[in-house]
Amino acid sequence: MIRASTAGWVFAGPALAVIALFFGIPVLAAFVLSLTDFDIYSLADIGNLRFVGFDNYVALLQNPLFWKALGNTLYFVVIGVPLSIAVSLGAALLLHSRLGMLKPFFRTAYFAPVVTTVVAVAVIWRYLFHTRYGLVNWGLSWLGIDPIDWLGDPTWAMPSIILFAVWKNFGYNMIIFLAGLQSIPEDLYEAARIDGASPLRQFWHVTLPTLGPVLLLVGILTMAGYFQLFAEPYVITQGGPLQSTVSVLYLMYEEGFRWWNLGNASAVAFLLFVLMTLVTSGLLWFARRKGAE
Repeated sequence: MIRASTAGWVFAGPALAVIALFFGIPVLAAFVLSLTDFDIYSLADIGNLRFVGFDNYVALLQNPLFWKALGNTLYFVVIGVPLSIAVSLGAALLLHSRLGMLKPFFRTAYFAPVVTTVVAVAVIWRYLFHTRYGLVNWGLSWLGIDPIDWLGDPTWAMPSIILFAVWKNFGYNMIIFLAGLQSIPEDLYEAARIDGASPLRQFWHVTLPTLGPVLLLVGILTMAGYFQLFAEPYVITQGGPLQSTVSVLYLMYEEGFRWWNLGNASAVAFLLFVLMTLVTSGLLWFARRKGAE
C-alpha cells in the first residue's frame, strides 16, 4: 500500500518537474553564466569564454548606474505597489457595492487595460503627457497651471510611469479582490451592523481582516511584477531623462542585448532574483507573524 507521503510526491511530481524545467534550470543557468565573461566574442567562438568568478558582481556593485537603476526600481515599487493595491481594492469595493449600477460594463471597462498591448497603450500615454499637445496639460491649463514636462523632467518622469502602470494593471488585482469580497459571509456584516458599526468600521474590522490572505497574494504578485519594470520606460522614456527611469531590468537589457555583455546581464538578473526572493520571504514571514498573533 502506498504511503500518504509517497502518494503526495507522486501527484506533485509533474508540477515539480515543470517548475524545475522552466524555473530552476534557467535560474541555475543564469547564475553559472554570471560567473563568466560571456560576450559577443564568446557567441562567435565558445573558446573565448572565460570563468571570472564573482568579478561581474564586484564590478556591478561598483557601477553607479546599477545603484541608480536599483533606486529607481525601489521607488517604483514602494510608491506603485501600495497605490495599485489601493486603486484595485477601491474599484472592487465599488463593483461589490449594492448601490453600484451597470456592474458588468464597468467590470469589463476596468479590466480592459490589462489585456491591451503595453506598447500600443504606452504610445498613447506619451501623447497624453506631451508638453504642448497633451491632454493632461490641456486640462491643467483650465485650472491656471503652467504646462509640465512630464516625460522630460527627471522629477516627473517616474511618477508619470507609475500612473501609467497603475492604470494598466489595477484591473487584474481588482478581479482577485472582487472574488475575495464575494466570499465574505454576509452574516459578518449583519452582526457588525447590529452592534452599531459604521461602514468605515465594518471595512476596517470585517473586510480587511477577512481579506488578509487575498491582500498578501495580491501584494506578492504586484510586487513581483513591479520589480520587473521594463516595457514602460523602454517605450515611453527610453530610460531618460538623465537615467531617471532606468530600472534594473532595463539595465539588464542594455547590458545583454545592446552591449552584448551577457555575463554582466546575467549578474544583474540574478541579483534582481535574490532581491525579489528576500522581499517575498519578508512578506511571508510578516504575514505568518501577524497570523500567529
